[in-house]
Amino acid sequence: METTLDRLREGECARIARLALRGAMRRRLLDFGMIEGTTIRCLRKSPAGDPVIYRVRGTMLALRRQDSQWIAVEVIPCG
Repeated sequence: METTLDRLREGECARIARLALRGAMRRRLLDFGMIEGTTIRCLRKSPAGDPVIYRVRGTMLALRRQDSQWIAVEVIPCG
């Protein structure tokens, strides 16, 4: 089932389907390894819900909701 990264709950895993971002932010995320097919895990949400910490390829990355809502993912079982 496809959704957006900002909708993942803490502890859930997903596979990146596509990045709908452009410009410098897209380039930055690609540099962190956020490419199609990469597994990502929602580790922790801040008390206010923004930003959220994700684990991508062994790196912890904090993203704001306004950026993560442009990343399409498919929820998968964590393994």
